[in-house]
Amino acid sequence: MPASWCPLSDSSFTPPLAPLKPPRRSAGRLRTITALILREMASVYGKSPGGYIWALLEPIGMIVLLSLGFSLLLRTPSLGNSFILFYATGYLVYNIFPKQSQVVGNALTFSKALLTYPAVSWLDAVAGRIILNMLTSVTVSYILLAAILVLVDSRVVLSFGPIFQAYILCALLGIGAGLVNCAIIGFFPVWRTIWSVATRPLMLASGVIVIHEDLPPFAQSLLVYNPLMHVTGLMREGFYPMYAPQYISHTYVLVIGLSLIALGLMLLRRFNQEILNR
Repeated sequence: MPASWCPLSDSSFTPPLAPLKPPRRSAGRLRTITALILREMASVYGKSPGGYIWALLEPIGMIVLLSLGFSLLLRTPSLGNSFILFYATGYLVYNIFPKQSQVVGNALTFSKALLTYPAVSWLDAVAGRIILNMLTSVTVSYILLAAILVLVDSRVVLSFGPIFQAYILCALLGIGAGLVNCAIIGFFPVWRTIWSVATRPLMLASGVIVIHEDLPPFAQSLLVYNPLMHVTGLMREGFYPMYAPQYISHTYVLVIGLSLIALGLMLLRRFNQEILNR
């Protein structure tokens, strides 16, 4: 071979094939999360008679019950002239918190068998449940609120900014509480029952039934520290233009939600293997 020979100058030379790049981790994670979402849809809603109909019937039943009960005691609600709309604007956004905290809190238990596969991580299981539950809650809220606004003769001027903010803040609170609960339940399963019992009266203290301004001064000063009271007030601000609550603090709710999420993620990252091996 001549000393001046160069492989690029030889037409018969075939360069070596470049090694195939492994698939991007983000794409693999997205496929895994999508598969977990489809699995949960099939197991939670696909096996029960009616399926997703129950996701609509549950909040409808609660809203109708509240509206009928308090319409017998009061002439008009605290805001507007429709009991249905008043309680729907409070309950639908509030309900995101217990739903998210419950499904996220049980994420590792629900997907424990799948977490034995290397392709599935604890973060995938948590993310799948968060996304599915949030999509379900938002869809149900949209359907019910749209139907109420069409059927009920109420003069409503929508302000979408406060509405979107209320849903985002409540989702952060529910996700944060669920992540912390997921770590605690992994070591102390009885915490699931304790949390369920302890949060049952929470709806009474979160502005769903009575707005903050109608409470006695002592209750106002106490319940202003409940972040869900800020969320329901913000939600109703988006539906009632004459309502401008002064107690709402976006920063307060955001700090609590993000702090709970950070704490829950740190606990699960540190102890997820110990929880799965129990």
